[in-house]
Amino acid sequence: MDSKQLEKRKKVLLDLMNDKIYVPMKIKELAIILQVSKEERPDLELVLNELLAEGKIEISKRGKYKIAKEKTVTGTFVTHPKGFGFIEVEGRDDDIYVSEENIGNAFYGDVVQATLISGTTGKRQEGRITQVISHTVKEVVGIYEQSKHFGFVIPDNQKILQDIFIPQECAKGAVNGHKVIAEITSYGSSKKKPEGRITKIIGHISDPGTDVLSIVYAKDLPFEFPEKVLNQAERVKDEVSEADMQGRLDLRKVPMVTIDGEDAKDLDDAVSLEKDGNIWHLGVHIADVTNYVQENSALDWEAKKRGTSVYLVDRVIPMLPRRLSNGICSLNAGCDRLALSCLMDIDEKGKVIGSQIAETVICVDQRMTYTSVKKILEDQDAEEIEKYQEFVPMFEKMRELSELLRKNRHARGSIDFDFPEAKIILDKKGKPVDIRPYEANTATKIIEDFMLLANETVASEYFWQEIPFLYRVHDTPDPEKIQALAEFIRNFGYGLKGVQDEVHPKELQKLLSRVADSPEEALISRLTLRSMKQARYSTECSGHFGLAAKYYTHFTSPIRRYPDLQIHRIIKENLRGRLNAERIAHYQEILPEVAEHSSKTERRADEAERDTDKMKKAEYMQQHIGEEYEGVISSITPWGMYVELPNTIEGLIHVANLYDDRYYYNENTHEMVGSDLGKVYKLGQSIRVRVLDADKENTTIDFVPAAIWG
Repeated sequence: MDSKQLEKRKKVLLDLMNDKIYVPMKIKELAIILQVSKEERPDLELVLNELLAEGKIEISKRGKYKIAKEKTVTGTFVTHPKGFGFIEVEGRDDDIYVSEENIGNAFYGDVVQATLISGTTGKRQEGRITQVISHTVKEVVGIYEQSKHFGFVIPDNQKILQDIFIPQECAKGAVNGHKVIAEITSYGSSKKKPEGRITKIIGHISDPGTDVLSIVYAKDLPFEFPEKVLNQAERVKDEVSEADMQGRLDLRKVPMVTIDGEDAKDLDDAVSLEKDGNIWHLGVHIADVTNYVQENSALDWEAKKRGTSVYLVDRVIPMLPRRLSNGICSLNAGCDRLALSCLMDIDEKGKVIGSQIAETVICVDQRMTYTSVKKILEDQDAEEIEKYQEFVPMFEKMRELSELLRKNRHARGSIDFDFPEAKIILDKKGKPVDIRPYEANTATKIIEDFMLLANETVASEYFWQEIPFLYRVHDTPDPEKIQALAEFIRNFGYGLKGVQDEVHPKELQKLLSRVADSPEEALISRLTLRSMKQARYSTECSGHFGLAAKYYTHFTSPIRRYPDLQIHRIIKENLRGRLNAERIAHYQEILPEVAEHSSKTERRADEAERDTDKMKKAEYMQQHIGEEYEGVISSITPWGMYVELPNTIEGLIHVANLYDDRYYYNENTHEMVGSDLGKVYKLGQSIRVRVLDADKENTTIDFVPAAIWG
């Protein structure tokens, strides 16, 4: 029986089983009805087995065949710009693929019910959307296009496949080129576009700041403080009162500094360091924000809602009103400030042998910048050394301790991903005029190392006290992903130990050390990062895989992170002996929700920061179309090669633009190979490119090899 005959007989059998008068039957009964002879019986069995394998029929315990019950799933529908989509189902590892013809009336973000399509031959399970349960997306940000009697909003989010029809009376005065927010009033159907009304005009696309503000609205980032919150902030005094200082450890005579970027105004951490023989006395002093943000106040609810400050390319959206974050809560030099200090005694091996967490009053002696400290310690700048001569010995001790702490972290397996971040310079109109990599230096490393140690020390102490707490956790990667990484890197001659069991972070650290400065470094580093889970907040102290730390929390930034603010409250109540059974029960009840919400707002902020950076990079390259740059091939895919420039900008050379030959992607060697001339492009290979195009709205940059162009 050939394939055509098989399909024909399968259809006949399914038609029979779908008939209203059909009842489940055994194979003998089916053979009689279908007039199948004994000689043809194996063919009937083959057809039945095929239909069973495809999930179109099922067999009972008594051996009776019947049409399989439709299996349904419920999840969130996410579309793809090319027209198809996926259903994300909670608790299910793989998404359900939905082809364009099976989407029905579903809209991006809808909670939907779908029937699983049996017998799908692709890698993914397919589904057909049968019901829209609820709409998640209520508003759309986009560009308004005006017609004579109506208009449309073209969504910024390319995953929203339909334009939104706007009746003329619902346009709110918008004109061509306005960035707007449109409330969806109807989600449309297969024959009718979604409909909406404009609720806010953000600004014209040519107005400075409108582009970034559009992302702010699209991500639903709250950036305007309610009047009640601002009024509460205004009532906070500008100076620390004597009453507030009572009962605190007075550290105002201890020499200490803040070290931040030049533009920073919310200075929430100061450091002090002394050495007595072989013992270091390190102080990490954190602004006591909880003294001014009381639990369940308007300020507290707004801070929790925001979850974190958001640092966009042209603005900061603070978690707290600037009167607090840049004023009484900022550790400004020469001003008495309230702090929560982690005081650590560290031996000559870099181990913390004693610690104290205390409510303190401090006075920072000097506001330092990363640049100044770098000039002193790295550049040996005579002028800078002379200017800050009284602090130079302390900075030198800080460098020494920092190097010791970093060495210890490396020894235990802490993983350090060295991906350069971009520093984007804008002019007064918000246009990018320069983009360059932001380089870490001795000063940034000192602060990073000291903050990490304070976070570990606080987490360890509160874990062993068995007090309800918030931890920063980074779970062990899924074995399947590590197995896939191990198989991938084997192509390059690398290996990983412990893949079958639970991989240790030191193995990934060793891998990154081995690939350093190799052509495949960028690809393997990125794939290693993708194989790991995302860090999050939790009430369970499950450890931090990336840092190879058993105990870790976020204690050092209560001005800009809500979890830090929350644990400061717990610490202070504990220090004051007020953490009774009632308060412990209170924290056990609220902390899981705080952890989950803070993790979500953190991801939202990261996405907004990433989106604005990509947009500004594309806008910058619009000014440089036709220009040539030296770059490095950072990854190769079937559709083309990504090339990264020294300034961190990455663009795509689409395979269609490699027109000196017919190229194909060799999956085994991860190379782009020319079929006729045999030219090969490899990972890490230097390449000179010319900018072919850049699209700010779609945040895409296209390159072409300069040699081909020329």
